[in-house]
Amino acid sequence: MNKKEFVINDLLSKIYQNHFRDGKLPTERELAALYRVSRYTIQESIKKLKNMGMVKVVQGSGIFINKNLQASPLIYNSLTENPYSSITSKVIELQKVPAGTEDQQIFGVTSQDEVWVYQRLRIVNYQTTQIELSRLPVTLFPILTYQDAEHSIQSYVKKHKYTISHYLNTYEAIALNQQQATLLQQKRKSPAMKISSRGILNDGTIFETSEIIAIDYRCTYLTAFNNEHHKRRIH
Repeated sequence: MNKKEFVINDLLSKIYQNHFRDGKLPTERELAALYRVSRYTIQESIKKLKNMGMVKVVQGSGIFINKNLQASPLIYNSLTENPYSSITSKVIELQKVPAGTEDQQIFGVTSQDEVWVYQRLRIVNYQTTQIELSRLPVTLFPILTYQDAEHSIQSYVKKHKYTISHYLNTYEAIALNQQQATLLQQKRKSPAMKISSRGILNDGTIFETSEIIAIDYRCTYLTAFNNEHHKRRIH
């Protein structure tokens, strides 16, 4: 782990330990002395924490911790830590198809209904890092354009006056097949992460399923210790 990543992870830990009880981090100069690193390393670390939504920097006042961070178990991952300005998407497929058996079960639709299927590449800082294949029910979204699919799907959903509640994610380590490797400009059988996801609205409706193939993927979680679950595992 390089110095910047150590500083970021240690500050994340201290934030969730409520180490900074006044809700404010030390100054850049103080942090540089504390971690024995350069001011530049601290500035880059704070920039990343800011991009994650962990802190806000007020010129002339200091570095402040954003409130209610403990409400979410996911602290950050290697995509969401980047601002939208550094992420672009390229749609390589968009079509409307009849709802299959799984679509009917997941979205609560019938065989007479249709779903949108789109595939796109996610490009972060000019590097292709993810392939995303998603499905949305036409009953919720009668119109989906290439322009919609190239931008934030969360913003698209909110534009339709829906409220997103949460996502159910499953992570699985895989090796890239030839098609995936070609799209991601990697060697076949290179390691990657497959992230299967369901997006859920406030009323419990599933509005999207997606499968993301990601290279260089990292995520950090805060999880509460479940004593009852621990007892079950040791018996």
